[in-house]
Amino acid sequence: MESSQIRILVAKPGLDGHDRGAKVVSRALRDAGFQVIYFGLRRTPAQIVDAAIQEDVSFVGLSILSGAHLQLSEKVVKLLAEKDASDIKVIVGGTIPDRDIEPLKAAGVAAVFPTESSFEDIIAFIRSAV
Repeated sequence: MESSQIRILVAKPGLDGHDRGAKVVSRALRDAGFQVIYFGLRRTPAQIVDAAIQEDVSFVGLSILSGAHLQLSEKVVKLLAEKDASDIKVIVGGTIPDRDIEPLKAAGVAAVFPTESSFEDIIAFIRSAV
């Protein structure tokens, strides 16, 4: 699949009000040729899942700095499964401690990109996971 056909919804779940990183990643993904829907701040997992299904995306990118990454990510994965949309892959980025990467993957998150991750790594993962 060509990059221009890959759709990604980027969202900030929970109460975290800092979205600069999510916007920078969104721009990098657009520059790489992906179709990016930036869904904004303070979204609930249910809102994110509904938008992902409505927008017919292949990926949901969650940007989380608040420390609630395990709970919020698990809820998004669970809601996608409940709505027969498990084919939508969830990617999590932000302030993610190394000790939480494996639990996130065990919960169904496809990839985790802590703040020090490169755009090249994120882009390469998305291209390889389609």
